[in-house]
Amino acid sequence: MEELKANLEHFGIKNCPINTTFEIIGKKFTLNILRNMIYMNHSRFNQFLGNVEGISPKTLSRRLDEMEKDKLIKRSVFNETPVRIEYTLTEKGKFVQSILEQMAVFSMKYEAKTIFRDCKPHTFKQVFGKNPSYNK
Repeated sequence: MEELKANLEHFGIKNCPINTTFEIIGKKFTLNILRNMIYMNHSRFNQFLGNVEGISPKTLSRRLDEMEKDKLIKRSVFNETPVRIEYTLTEKGKFVQSILEQMAVFSMKYEAKTIFRDCKPHTFKQVFGKNPSYNK
């Protein structure tokens, strides 16, 4: 513990990096939206609304605005009739993929009874057909 305190002082850390990350991606539905963007290639409001479990239009709109402000996503407006709006991941948003994969690995290993019908742990590769991106 003393070594940690010394490192925090040495590097001038003002805030806990884990808490800071959680403040950005820990709001309800944010990870679900990012999951859908990364794995399902969703980019439009109605795609999120129809596929993010339990989200209301008002909350979705608020989360998308917050994610844009946090520079996780970029909002593009296309001058068409009707106007088309699409959301894409920024470099910062793409980085969250490794966090999502680690969360999936954790759940598939330690919460298999909740995740799988057979209640047995499975690896990321067994489920997704590839190794997690953080193993590359």
